Amino acid sequence: MKNIVLTPNPYRDKNFQTVRSALQILKNAGAQTRLCLPFEVDRGYELPKDLRFSRLERELPNAELVICFGGDGTILHMAKSAAKRGVPVLGVNIGTMGFIAELESSELDKLANLVRGEYTLESRMMLDVTVQREQDILFHDICLNDVVVTKGTVARIVHLAVKCDGTTAMEMGGDGVILATPTGSTAYSLSAGGPIVEPEAQNIVITPICPHDMGSRCIMASDKRTITVEMARNARRNAYLSVDGGKAIRLNMGDVVTVKKSQIVTKLVRLNQRSFYDVVNVKFRKP
Repeated sequence: MKNIVLTPNPYRDKNFQTVRSALQILKNAGAQTRLCLPFEVDRGYELPKDLRFSRLERELPNAELVICFGGDGTILHMAKSAAKRGVPVLGVNIGTMGFIAELESSELDKLANLVRGEYTLESRMMLDVTVQREQDILFHDICLNDVVVTKGTVARIVHLAVKCDGTTAMEMGGDGVILATPTGSTAYSLSAGGPIVEPEAQNIVITPICPHDMGSRCIMASDKRTITVEMARNARRNAYLSVDGGKAIRLNMGDVVTVKKSQIVTKLVRLNQRSFYDVVNVKFRKP
């Protein structure tokens, strides 16, 4: 890989110190690099004069790889854009958990292996998400981690009906429900009591959030299932949908959220030989 796009989170990579080091390592290894912001920065934010930034939409079509510098949220944001074009992603953790990242900021020397072809690619399952309101498609997107339907900020429960291939799998009142990929099983779903699932598995994890009954339990659904979530008939308030931690969308009574396995996958670059269980032990190790 020689045509590489680097996307630093300016709020994580202070003064762009980490990406500067990465640029130098890749340049010495013979790579051609482009520097792009993963998202629009706040008005008034001043970029350093000595770094040249290009537009991501301009560089991504010709990129062989995207290296993302930030936390899991930054990597998730970039993974969506890269996956749609079939471009692999390598994450460098400058956040707290950094579960999806391949490298820590102290391991930048390993980036030279990319130019020598010393890496592997790992495919990660994604979800296809649609919200339908009567005959109209209100929302459509893909995600790498999870789809979350919640009650919002109101301190009252929301009543939801979850169906798999049209058959009721769960009716519950509570704070909401999470539909997660194996990659997303170590995120919000885990905090809500869901299981840890190997990334290579092909499952959709259905995890209720603070259910107000004893019968609602986590379900491991097959990736072949089409899952729908609706507010139950006795629901009196709105629910909210969020995809990979993005901006919430308000759901009305009668709206149908449909979730299924996407045909698009995220390709993650691997430079280390660590197993998934090594990562779990390191990331969740008690201090």
